[in-house]
Amino acid sequence: MARADARAAPRPAAPALPDSMHVIERDWLSSNQVLFFDGEGAEARASLVDTGYVKHAELTLALVRHVLARRGLPERALTRVLNTHLHSDHCGGNAALARAFGCRVLVPAAELDAVARWDEEALTYASTGQRCERFTADGTLHAGERLELGGAQWEVLAAPGHDPHSLMLYCAEHRGLVSADALWENGFGVIFPEVYGDSGFAEQQAVLELIATLDVDWVVPGHGRVFGDVPAALERAFARLKALRGHPSRNARNALKVLLKFQMLDRERVELPVLYDALCGARFIENAAGLMHMSVPDALDWAIRELVKQSQLARDGDTLLNHEPSGAASA
Repeated sequence: MARADARAAPRPAAPALPDSMHVIERDWLSSNQVLFFDGEGAEARASLVDTGYVKHAELTLALVRHVLARRGLPERALTRVLNTHLHSDHCGGNAALARAFGCRVLVPAAELDAVARWDEEALTYASTGQRCERFTADGTLHAGERLELGGAQWEVLAAPGHDPHSLMLYCAEHRGLVSADALWENGFGVIFPEVYGDSGFAEQQAVLELIATLDVDWVVPGHGRVFGDVPAALERAFARLKALRGHPSRNARNALKVLLKFQMLDRERVELPVLYDALCGARFIENAAGLMHMSVPDALDWAIRELVKQSQLARDGDTLLNHEPSGAASA
């Protein structure tokens, strides 16, 4: 961690959101969740955007219940879950929420068939070695449609790049954007399609250019705090993307470290032979190693060394441990 500079200006406060919204900021194993509230009294309804990772499903339930209770709403008020995309850290609580609240689950339209068949390869869970409890999709979200959320109109926007089927939500009235992993305060999510051998850099460039045309004062990212100063965030994102496009192997190296760290946030402690057995057959891991011109074991060894050097992991002989706590969620 860099040494703090006492002369550095403090970070600006997070922008104020409409009263009809509530953001649950999570750690880096689960995505953020966004609750929208419509109507009043017995007619009040809530919608939830994204649901975190399956390991944290019970915590997600508790946090959502807490926010509903603070609003004076019964559990039945939660009627919809909307998924920006179906990476495991964004939809891992879908099944638990549907059971507990009886809410409908809406997914990007392009993912409906894979969910119905529960094709874990197409949904990326098998290829990344991640977990997700099977859930049922009750409907779809389409780019270009408008949704009533929190008493305002939100437009669904396509956001391929990080994930080919990812979506964002944009509200012109509130000048706000729910960006998922297309834009963070400092970057964006791993460009997964490029590791699978598909196009992703060009799509991410187009998404950033799209965001630059929107009238946006604040962004709710998939990870990290709500932020303003969108032009500065875009400048950082464009610079990062340019660096990745100039050296595609950097995307693969970064992706491998991210996937390994994710594994360790989930497992917390694992014997190396067990970890290698779990990951050596995962297509995403194999592809990333190939782009690095390494065998899978050599690539995993490299990633482990890098994460240990960065104090992200600790190694005790053949035992690998996550060095950081999973983090606390905030409602």
